[in-house]
Amino acid sequence: MDWQRRCAVCLMAAVAASAGGCEGPKPAPAPRVTIRGRSWRVELATTAEQRYRGLSDREGLEADAGMLFIYPAPDVLEFCMRQCLIPLDVAYIDANLRVVKTYTMPVEPYGLDQRTYSSLMPAQYALEVPAGSLAAAGVNVGDTVEFSPDVPAATKAEAGP
Repeated sequence: MDWQRRCAVCLMAAVAASAGGCEGPKPAPAPRVTIRGRSWRVELATTAEQRYRGLSDREGLEADAGMLFIYPAPDVLEFCMRQCLIPLDVAYIDANLRVVKTYTMPVEPYGLDQRTYSSLMPAQYALEVPAGSLAAAGVNVGDTVEFSPDVPAATKAEAGP
């Protein structure tokens, strides 16, 4: 094979490798929750176990990250800071995707979950984000919440606490 053909074959192989690549599939973007134009990447808590564990024992949380707790039906929800190492904000959200209550929850002594934070009215979702995030975004009771399309329907959430 002459040098021109060898170069052409090498070039085609390089282009094919970079197009298909060995990188593998890119991970899907994280689900997002948006309130008043502020958006957070969220982990989803749709099972009783995931909701119970929540953000316990996390040593940090990025400013644009959080956790969305999804319940199969609206109910008065109560959260506590069970084994949480970082202060959090929580926004309770009703079935119509409106904020019904917010709190900033400080860290409590490890292993004690003395204080509870109630939605006071039926809520179907709870969004936990780093403390101060909701105030910085100007989030208020009554604000509309938007979920990215990859947030599952509440009817798919597992029953239980």
